[in-house]
Amino acid sequence: MASVDPDPRESFEDGPAQAQSAGEMRLLDHLIELRARLIRGAAVLLVVFFALVPFSNQLFDGLAMPLFTNLPEGAKLPGIKVLSPFMAPVKVAFFTALFATIPWLLYQAWAFVAPGLYKREKRLALPIMVSALLLFYGGAAFAYFVVLKGVIGFLIQFAPDSIALSPDPMEYLDFVLMLFLAFGLSFELPVAIVILALLGWVTPQQLKDARGYAIVAIFVLAAIVTPPDVISQLLLAIPMCLLYEIGILVAKMVAPKAAG
Repeated sequence: MASVDPDPRESFEDGPAQAQSAGEMRLLDHLIELRARLIRGAAVLLVVFFALVPFSNQLFDGLAMPLFTNLPEGAKLPGIKVLSPFMAPVKVAFFTALFATIPWLLYQAWAFVAPGLYKREKRLALPIMVSALLLFYGGAAFAYFVVLKGVIGFLIQFAPDSIALSPDPMEYLDFVLMLFLAFGLSFELPVAIVILALLGWVTPQQLKDARGYAIVAIFVLAAIVTPPDVISQLLLAIPMCLLYEIGILVAKMVAPKAAG
């Protein structure tokens, strides 16, 4: 029997359709993987959160310690809002859990993205991610152990005798979280500089030449993101100036071609 050759038009039509189907399958696989990573990250976050809820009052007392060291002995925060005595400790427990599980959450993001990166990109991305995490923790710790106590002491010292510093627990918590976020993100300056150098957008020499402008910009940024007092502004601006210099040094090492 004579064989019947397939219609070439059908082969031409099936090719794009199969490629589209394969692309849709790959996209579906990526979405399933992303969903699994999100579930794993959220599950660990919730487990840590519920484990910390019984200790939420102790966590809030520890967070409020810089405030109470500047207040008279036996002072307490007034629960102006009805739900503040309950919501403030629970909120502290949640953000403590989030703070503690950031490495796990970043790992899930890394495990999802890493298979699509080249070896060189992996070698560069992993140290940058770890450095960014450590710098964020360092900025938040600096805000708690150094800045918070100084800012509260400054505010109490300059407050009129007719005004007693006694904030609502939720307002105090929002104030502390704002400081943590401001200092944590500001301490990422060396990482931002290194990324810009790796991308070739700036060179270490350009960073040196722009040092004066950078210092002015740092002090302006410190005045914007911190409370309106000189102490917190200086405590943010001075470390950022030092981190700017560290960023230049690291940029020289990771981008030698840009340096020349």
